[in-house]
Amino acid sequence: MNNQLPKNINKYLNKFSSSKWKTYRTHSGKYKTIIVVPAISEYENLRILLNSLLQNDDKYFSGTLILFVINNLESTSEKIKLNNLKSIEFLKQQGTASQIDIDFIDASTKNNELDEKNGGVGLSRKIGMDLALALFDYNSTNQNLLVCLDADCTVEANYISTIRNYFNNNKVSAGYVNFKHMDVLDAENEKAIINYEIFLRYYVLGLIFAKSPYAYHSIGSTMVCDTNSYIKVQGMNKRKAAEDFYFMEKLSKITRIEKIDCTAVLPSSRGSWRVPFGTGQRVNRFLDKVQNEYILYSPKSFEVLKKWIELFYSDEVLNAENYLEQAKGISEALFQFLTKNNFKKNWDQILENSNSNLQINTQKLLWFDGFRTLKLIHYLRDVESPTINMFDALDELFSMMSISFSINNTLGGIPSIDIQKKYLEKLREIA
Repeated sequence: MNNQLPKNINKYLNKFSSSKWKTYRTHSGKYKTIIVVPAISEYENLRILLNSLLQNDDKYFSGTLILFVINNLESTSEKIKLNNLKSIEFLKQQGTASQIDIDFIDASTKNNELDEKNGGVGLSRKIGMDLALALFDYNSTNQNLLVCLDADCTVEANYISTIRNYFNNNKVSAGYVNFKHMDVLDAENEKAIINYEIFLRYYVLGLIFAKSPYAYHSIGSTMVCDTNSYIKVQGMNKRKAAEDFYFMEKLSKITRIEKIDCTAVLPSSRGSWRVPFGTGQRVNRFLDKVQNEYILYSPKSFEVLKKWIELFYSDEVLNAENYLEQAKGISEALFQFLTKNNFKKNWDQILENSNSNLQINTQKLLWFDGFRTLKLIHYLRDVESPTINMFDALDELFSMMSISFSINNTLGGIPSIDIQKKYLEKLREIA
């Protein structure tokens, strides 16, 4: 590796990065912002994404690189491989003809494909983010930013400047850009994406109500972190799906996750085969009418979570028996959940291995993390507080949080699409 890179960068690259792939062009290490975009069978969308990026303030272009990772498996269909080949040829031309620097990594053609076991969106992001580490300008004091985006998105015209200035002007190491799914003309697809975005934002609003430190969105196309944070969490994971959830959770354990408002990413509202779950699969499921999609976790589950967080995250340190006894007073299901998750054994070990209250409080956040939070909400749903009508849940949570919202919803019903949009607009304001 390049010995001119900072020691921590070199150490990471030597230990965690692969030498199989490289960027198409050579770079002089002048960038402050590198936007990494995995792409598979996205030829039609690349031009649309780039056009939206080119609407940004060109003052920031000289320090910015758009780095695509064109990827597929060896077993991927020839149709998709041909689409990727068209993307590569398009990007070869764009790199020399555009106002902004554009490059790509070929993880698609023969001998460059992703391996069958690990190949997917996580590995694609990792390849791009790892290679980006060697392309930054490490001589200036401003942070070097790794920005994640997807090929089927567009961005607003102040996207690059807002991210850049937010990190430069605030002591921020990681965050996510606000988002709103693209509008669609097809009526059923519109219903599907409104339904899904309400689901996403309701969950985060519930976490905000509960005062959870994990109250942030984990959407791959919105993630941003500086290079130091990326190194500290040992980089992106190789997961084929939910790579964004686990990456953001790792970041949240070392730094605060900030919401970057005043600009937005517009993710696609399409159905998709690209990952096993997430937006594309939820849209497909809605359109296929597999199940009732107009349901949400009961707000009662977030009340239980809130009380548990107040108890467990407080500065007071109790023994395992006391925590379990008080948890049982909050909710029998919470007590069962903690028991099933070996709370007593884990907590006893934490107390034994910690030398101070500060260490213990840090371990609290690590043990009851974002993943366990989600597991608790699922457990409460399954054994104590079943899902309820989507709009009843929203009304109830709004009321619990004293959020003013002047829509009269019919109890237990599904309101018109116009009213659903008003619910979503409100959620976009607050979550």
